[in-house]
Amino acid sequence: MDMKLFSWTREPGSYVIGKDRVEITTDPHTDLWQRTYYHFRNDNAPALQMETEEPFFSFVVRTHFQDSHHRFDQCGIVLYLDSDNWLKGSIEYENDVFQHLGSVVTNHGYSDWATTEIPADIKEMWYRLSRREDDYCIECSGDGQVWKQMRVCHLHEGGGKVRFGIYACSPEDSSFTAVFTDLALTECAWKAHDGQQPDQD
Repeated sequence: MDMKLFSWTREPGSYVIGKDRVEITTDPHTDLWQRTYYHFRNDNAPALQMETEEPFFSFVVRTHFQDSHHRFDQCGIVLYLDSDNWLKGSIEYENDVFQHLGSVVTNHGYSDWATTEIPADIKEMWYRLSRREDDYCIECSGDGQVWKQMRVCHLHEGGGKVRFGIYACSPEDSSFTAVFTDLALTECAWKAHDGQQPDQD
């Protein structure tokens, strides 16, 4: 992909952008979360995003995070509109036994978090974010070929022009270097539903 299409939504202290590779070294105490359960608001994670009005597309990226080592260290895909409306998909380090593969969807200032535990020795993951108007699908893959659905969701403010891309952060007192490769923008791989017909308004 042409990395000139991307710009920072909050620039990290240290990063490298190459032709086909991005490295982000996280700053401590950076995160994205709004209210739910924890009753705090964190809105300072860096995100490198591009903008589009295209209603149907898929965005693919491969993440490498051999260096993650502290609770909640994370990197992955993001679609960040503003502090109250965004989604992300990533792996969050937990301990030397397991970590959380999951996604967060934030609508109108309230976040949720859907996860599954995976082994801590997994240090690479592919993600695919697909858009069908204001509905979205997040998928993951170990090899970039076989994809598994993580989340289908709706963003209340997710129609029209959106910004999407990659992010990395360390919510606690930690820092690591996340590496992103194989970024690609394709036609929408999330096909129209072929089952029950839509309800008539």
